[in-house]
Amino acid sequence: MALNPRSGRLAYEIKLFQTRPPWGVVCNFEKDDQCDMFLVTMRGPKGTPYEDGSFKLTITIPEKYPFEPPLVKFVTPVYHPNIDKGGRICMDLLKMPPKGAWTPTITLDTLLITLQTLLANPNPDDPLMMDIAMEYKENIDTFMKNARAHTEKHAREV
Repeated sequence: MALNPRSGRLAYEIKLFQTRPPWGVVCNFEKDDQCDMFLVTMRGPKGTPYEDGSFKLTITIPEKYPFEPPLVKFVTPVYHPNIDKGGRICMDLLKMPPKGAWTPTITLDTLLITLQTLLANPNPDDPLMMDIAMEYKENIDTFMKNARAHTEKHAREV
């Protein structure tokens, strides 16, 4: 019996995570009758206020994956212009065209690497958190101090 595109793609991506996971990413895969979900732990990028943090995320795979982007949310609170208090992320790769840049060629590991890059390089011109974006633009030192303190409080490894 042939695998449908979604099942075949997920099997391939799970194997990728097992053989060569991206730096700082640990991924567990759960499958139940309702959905497929990845539970991810991501280390903060080096040289950023997030570097000592360990961030938990969920990735929910839609039925039409890879033709639709997965739903990615932070479970761990993050002080960042592009991540809101509910863990939602403002990133082009997580949205369908024409407003977004999702394509079926994007893999979950590429998506997670891009998310680490977003942590390291916020986009204050497309924020979910306007107050944090303004702080980032107007007083980067205060932003860095607040992001580091928030990471220390919420994303410490245990």
